[in-house]
Amino acid sequence: MRDNRGVNELSAFRSGFACLVGRPNVGKSTLTNALVGAKVAITSDRPQTTRRVIRGIVHRPDAQLILLDTPGLHKPRTLLGERLDSLVRSTLTEVDVIGLCIPAGDPIGPGDRMLVREVKNSGTQVVAIVTKTDQTSPERVAAQLVAVSKLGDWADIVPVSAVTARSGQQSQLDVLTDVLVSHLPEGPPLYPEGELTDEPEQIMVAELIREAALDGVRDELPHSIAVVVEEMGPRPGREDLTDVHAELFVERPSQKAIVIGAKGSRLKDVGSRARQQIEAFLGTRVYLDLHVKIAKDWQRNPKQLRRLGFYD
Repeated sequence: MRDNRGVNELSAFRSGFACLVGRPNVGKSTLTNALVGAKVAITSDRPQTTRRVIRGIVHRPDAQLILLDTPGLHKPRTLLGERLDSLVRSTLTEVDVIGLCIPAGDPIGPGDRMLVREVKNSGTQVVAIVTKTDQTSPERVAAQLVAVSKLGDWADIVPVSAVTARSGQQSQLDVLTDVLVSHLPEGPPLYPEGELTDEPEQIMVAELIREAALDGVRDELPHSIAVVVEEMGPRPGREDLTDVHAELFVERPSQKAIVIGAKGSRLKDVGSRARQQIEAFLGTRVYLDLHVKIAKDWQRNPKQLRRLGFYD
């Protein structure tokens, strides 16, 4: 006898891709992690922290939502910036729905209007997401929702907080997930149950090291930091211990001195904090061997960009 209930449930399942876009430092990576329920993207208060499209997977009984956290669109000053902007623009046309993130507490400016034009030109349906609602008053959130509504004809508008909201406010994470899922096509799951990202382990480890290195550095330095994991694997005869050999690249000798710190104190601190994050990610003890090298003007050098994993 045919199980019509099972057929109906299968046909109702939705799966697809949602791309989170916005200006630098509008909370896209923090929001991605909150929606997935795990850390799949590094975060920092420094603009332009994200340098690749990060996939985070949200599993539900009725849907599978694949979130694409993108670099912030900006006016590029380097070849790296041009490639990151090109990466974002190509992603806009390859997803089922776009989530345009605009912070609740920031006045809408030329950068936001530029982004509105970009997403509308993509031909993809767009949900406006007013982020960081926990950082401002309900009155300011309400005013921002009105301002955002006037920017365009959105598929939906959702205010959201990626962290614990103030008393009387709601994070709206479930609401945002519901809205994004509603714009996905019907179809089977695209990733195995329980898989939260498809990022290779070595890339994730490199990102965790870069996140630790970004903390507390001067304003001009974050853009100049890149990390490559040269070798990683279990130590022979020690399945409980993973050896990680990584190189942290900067562009100038003065930057190298900043990263290393007096008598190596800052690099030691970066390594200690990165190791804790890597151990939590891998589930094993970690020996981290971290060295700082100079790749002169790597953000503007095509050969160096390829070496560091940023391709055309």
